[in-house]
Amino acid sequence: MLAGGLAAQTPEYGPERGTLVIQGGGDAAGTGIYETFINLAGGPSAKIIIVPTAGGNKESDGRIKVYKEEEIIRPWKKLGLTDVHMLHTADPKEADTEAFAGILRDAKGVWFVGGRQWNIVDSYASTRTLTEFRKVLERGGVIGGSSAGASIQGDYLVRGAVEGPNLVMAPEAEHQHGFAFLRKTGIDQHINTRSRWDDIIPLIKKYPELLGIGISEGTAIVVTGDHFQVIGKWKVAIHDNHRVYQPWEKPYYILSAGDEYNMKTRMIEKYGTGQLATATIKK
Repeated sequence: MLAGGLAAQTPEYGPERGTLVIQGGGDAAGTGIYETFINLAGGPSAKIIIVPTAGGNKESDGRIKVYKEEEIIRPWKKLGLTDVHMLHTADPKEADTEAFAGILRDAKGVWFVGGRQWNIVDSYASTRTLTEFRKVLERGGVIGGSSAGASIQGDYLVRGAVEGPNLVMAPEAEHQHGFAFLRKTGIDQHINTRSRWDDIIPLIKKYPELLGIGISEGTAIVVTGDHFQVIGKWKVAIHDNHRVYQPWEKPYYILSAGDEYNMKTRMIEKYGTGQLATATIKK
């Protein structure tokens, strides 16, 4: 019990502990997104795991795709990280082993690289590795990701179809569900440069209980509990079927950098300046 006899409320949307950094794809250089993620993990000496799996599990000829760890972690080392590692497998049986998932046990942060989100599902859904991802948050750590690494954090897996990213709702049932680090949501990305502003309208009509979140490139939401703040250089679209729209309005509204939003009440709690605010990595 808390002081005053009030029980702590479990968030409906975000994690009870820990933080999510959900980026809409594109280049985040100069936006403060990577720096925010690193600071939330504990700084450049924190143990951080990079997951490139969305980039594909197989080559076009069917061969298992091989990732070189040094190439995957190089940009993060340039940001000053000293304890950064790659985690990848195309085999869910391997992902379900202690030998593979054990590296996550003392990790402070996990970042999912972009690509096609169904590859992440095929490798890690219902495995020990997914359990360990969740435990990173339970320890108060941070999970982040960009593009496909953003959508995988939602509840409904937007653009999870194997056929291609133009299908918002996958026909195959196993690719309709994300990892639900952010529950009761469907997360779209690249909404600006790929003109996807309206794309998840049919999804929210079909599943009105979902909160739809569309995120522009170089832009992210930083989630704690049921709240998030927009950071970066552009916009976030909120598809909220609990709100009444006028006939001339689009069925969503727009947030800008610095805005703070409550997903439970579906209300903007604070307006920011709308201008890019960068961050530095705390040593």
